[in-house]
Amino acid sequence: MLGQKSVEFFSRTRYPLLLLSLEEHSVFDPAILPYRSIDLTRRQEVRKVVDEFEPDVIVHTAAVTDVDLCEKERGLAWQVNVGAVENLSYAAKLTGAKIIHLSTDYVFDGKSGPYNELDRPNPISYYGRTKLASENLLLTSGVQNAIIRTMVLYGLGLNVKSNFALWLYNNLKDGKPICVVDDQIGNPTLADDLAYAILKIIELERTGVYHIAGSDMISRYDFALALARVFNFNKKLITPVKSSTFIQPAPRPLKSGLIILKAQTELDVKMSGIEHGLTVLKNQLDTFRYQNENNLHRKL
Repeated sequence: MLGQKSVEFFSRTRYPLLLLSLEEHSVFDPAILPYRSIDLTRRQEVRKVVDEFEPDVIVHTAAVTDVDLCEKERGLAWQVNVGAVENLSYAAKLTGAKIIHLSTDYVFDGKSGPYNELDRPNPISYYGRTKLASENLLLTSGVQNAIIRTMVLYGLGLNVKSNFALWLYNNLKDGKPICVVDDQIGNPTLADDLAYAILKIIELERTGVYHIAGSDMISRYDFALALARVFNFNKKLITPVKSSTFIQPAPRPLKSGLIILKAQTELDVKMSGIEHGLTVLKNQLDTFRYQNENNLHRKL
């Protein structure tokens, strides 16, 4: 999702692009936006593509982000979340490319959030450990880099897994009752805003660690209520529960959240609050539905 949003922004600039993904085919027209299928865990494959294209900047948005899967499949999590960064760093060092790497609030334990860029990480899940390891690998690689920590990313994308906002939307739209935790606090982040912030980091040639997330701190439950209000869904379908209600392999940071003052000041970006972000999502869903209906009528 974030990769697609970034491509949408970057394609309007003067930068030549090469899109990479594990998928066999791109969701964009490859005649307009060149595409290569790649396995980032294969070092020689990565080096070959980087050597051929000679990028100035590599924007790395790929990861295994399923927190419970990472807890259970630790070899896979390390291979993708750390190994891929090692391979990209190796190739980037040989060509002089800068890496922009996406990380997470899960590098913190969630006991005393919100966190700024100087706060000491202390991950409590294996996913968080892999992301912290990838940060440290990049910081000691000798490669010019910018690390972006974000959280609770939501938005639309083609052929991508669901996210928290879309899960809420699909269930409430169908009138299904849901339970949502009210003790996990953070900044839900509109993917469009984050993609624009990545572009600003490139244009301003920034390096270092940045916390980039939505401007509002809110619980998952309150976010669900806000979505129901914006979409005019029945709020009575939403029941607040505690995280301990669910038996999950990986622990979650509870009192989390990211302080985004540095990004706001140095990048001059305005991150959406809850109402604005959800209104943007609603408009995008309406447009998507309208386009699909029109395409169906044309086929009929």
